[in-house]
Amino acid sequence: MIYKEKLYEVEESLASEIENISEFIFNNPELGNEEFISSSYLVEKLREYNFDVNYPYLEMPTAFKAEYKKGNKGLKIAFLAEYDALPGYGENKNQNAHACGHNWIAATTVGAAITLAKSDIEFDGSIVVIGTPAEETTGGKCELVEKGAFLDIDAVIQMHLGAETNINIITLAMDSIEFNFKGVAAHAAAYPERGVNALDAVNLMFAGVNALRQHIRTDARVAGIITEGGKACNIVPDKASCRYYIRAKERNYLKELTQKIINCAKGAALMTGTELEYHNFENSYDNLTYNESLRKLLKRNLQDLGVDNFVISDEKASGSSDIGNVSSVCPTVYCEIDTGARPKVYAHNEEILDYVHGKNSQNTLHIATKAMAYTALQILLRPSLLEK
Repeated sequence: MIYKEKLYEVEESLASEIENISEFIFNNPELGNEEFISSSYLVEKLREYNFDVNYPYLEMPTAFKAEYKKGNKGLKIAFLAEYDALPGYGENKNQNAHACGHNWIAATTVGAAITLAKSDIEFDGSIVVIGTPAEETTGGKCELVEKGAFLDIDAVIQMHLGAETNINIITLAMDSIEFNFKGVAAHAAAYPERGVNALDAVNLMFAGVNALRQHIRTDARVAGIITEGGKACNIVPDKASCRYYIRAKERNYLKELTQKIINCAKGAALMTGTELEYHNFENSYDNLTYNESLRKLLKRNLQDLGVDNFVISDEKASGSSDIGNVSSVCPTVYCEIDTGARPKVYAHNEEILDYVHGKNSQNTLHIATKAMAYTALQILLRPSLLEK
């Protein structure tokens, strides 16, 4: 209890600093993989608190890794900072904005790290902040996982603003595949028999996938669009393309489902005589897997801070996130905390902008920072907690 009180006092002494971090990132919204102002600012802030920083990190221009060591051994606990914004806001819908609250995430994760670094509490281990770009688009964590960024990390902690307080979030594994069919162009009226219609192949693929829907699990989702279907009505389309997001609650079933959809494309190519090429056009996401010990610790610490409105469960299907890839290689806890808005506001909506920064965000900002910092401290002081 003494450690908790000490740590919370440090966090409170840093309150203005943490709020300023949130406001700076909010006022400088940048899209994924373009977060040069935001990442540079966070890096310099961490250097001010004596973190050793690697930036850029793993050949990713806006990624970074910052580490503060106490002692020569012990665990490495990582907080994951996000700082990319979304497009399409403002009066003319042409401005970037943090409608997912990544400025809040940057502030809470960096805030938790500098709180631990500034405290005089003795522990043996390392505090790490990993800057993870492009969560909203290409999924920077996927690339970081592939490049080994988490091989020496013992636990990962992150929180997010949301419409509810939920520590049982379901994120779906997802594959993103583009299918390209190549046919033969011909005059559609004069010489149609000379053509091989690539658009027919796309349409037949969609028919096959739609027939497959009645035989997939209820936790799976398949969504597709046609991205190319011909240039003129009097030309048999020799090129046609489509893209699919294929999701499922578990990666193992997703592999099976993805192969079935690929088979639909192969069948369409065979029926039409077209040539087929397919590839992933975005990173593949894994489903989120919780570490139960971390989940219990974080929930208890949030409850001690007055958070008591946890939803009982969330078994509904949801979207996908690159935090799932992290959880597949490293013990991870992830939690959404209610913004406090009534009526509720939801991520990516314009209304949430009033709750991710400024006075409306300060309560959640400091609760999350304290809870994450103390959860990390508990593990650093008693590594056996992570093993339960």
